[in-house]
Amino acid sequence: MGAVFLGFDPYINRSVAIKVALSHLLKTKDDEKRFRKLFFNEARVAGMLDHANILPIYDAGIDGKNYYIVMEYIHDGRTLVEYCKVENLLPLKKVLEVILKSAKALDYAHRRGVIHRDIKPSNIMVTEKLDVKIGDFGIAQLVKSDSTQMTGLMGSPRYMSPEQAKEENLTNHTDLYSLGVIMYELITGRPPFQAETLSSLIYKIVHEEPVSMRQYRPEAPVLIEDIVTKALNKKVEHRYPMGNDFAGDLRKAFKALDYKKDDVEENEKFAAMKKTKFFKEFFDSEIWEVLRTGDWKEFPENEQIVTEGEIDDSFYIIISGKVIVRKGDKDLVTLGSGDCFGEMGLISKEKRTASIFSLVDVTLIQISSTLIDQSTQGCQLRFTKVFLKTLIDRLSSTSKNLSKSDLTY
Repeated sequence: MGAVFLGFDPYINRSVAIKVALSHLLKTKDDEKRFRKLFFNEARVAGMLDHANILPIYDAGIDGKNYYIVMEYIHDGRTLVEYCKVENLLPLKKVLEVILKSAKALDYAHRRGVIHRDIKPSNIMVTEKLDVKIGDFGIAQLVKSDSTQMTGLMGSPRYMSPEQAKEENLTNHTDLYSLGVIMYELITGRPPFQAETLSSLIYKIVHEEPVSMRQYRPEAPVLIEDIVTKALNKKVEHRYPMGNDFAGDLRKAFKALDYKKDDVEENEKFAAMKKTKFFKEFFDSEIWEVLRTGDWKEFPENEQIVTEGEIDDSFYIIISGKVIVRKGDKDLVTLGSGDCFGEMGLISKEKRTASIFSLVDVTLIQISSTLIDQSTQGCQLRFTKVFLKTLIDRLSSTSKNLSKSDLTY
């Protein structure tokens, strides 16, 4: 129903994508009224969302009989459609990365009362580095809205949840089911359900179970198949409650794929963590818990670790080495072994207020909010205690040359 053009915004000096409705297809007033509602629903809903993995809308309007939406242009962007083909499947780790980013973006949208209702490969764009951008909120539903919502059998049948196929009331679970369908397809190159007619397809979605994913991709671990199976459960209450829960299991699977370290190396990491002041009050069992759920990272000298302005729910603990905290062109403070950074982004869910660069070779452990939420109560209490002490120490070091915001990085 539309064409997308590459445009240029001279005021901000950037390329943009301009979606224009094909008005010649709108043959009746009812067609035009329905299409206008769908077209501007996308601008309205997407305009409410500000997330790194959701395609932003810059402008929308009417020029005569032309409806248009101006959005971000993704250079060399492509949809997930081409990665759902048997001959062009992504490595399993890349699949997990794409689905994880999508799950977290959907979690963000759902917590703001937005249900997409049309999650499918063609509506998820990726960059060359597989950075995700979810778009096309044309039939999205606002959970709390005074305006009339579009109803009826809407969406793409192959990716519909059982409740969507039955035209029941929808919750955020329908999007997570659709994301599970995409994950199955990215791994196997086949949709979980296929049929020659719409009625047959809907019957399979509502009543049948898909063929085991590992029948098509035997190297896929059972853990990954378990994640897909849970996402595709017929019963809403047996699926993931929220996108972050989906993302949490994906992180664990990602680590399982990457787990090639022997016990000696793991013991060395444990010993290095235990020596730092950050873990001084942690029990050994809690340190092991953090080690097995966090991401161990190493950075060479003068490498950017955190970028000012980005949104991320992770924080970092320095195991060895030193980093510099930089805001704009201003160096604020040097941090070393046992220090942490990024915890304010974890707590406030706001954009990073400073960048972090390694001064020498640095070893870190990265912890996400999802993993903290899933950790034991004692471990969560220990993190909270260290965060409060860190904040107090930083505030006490405030001087006339440092604003309060300079200390929250």
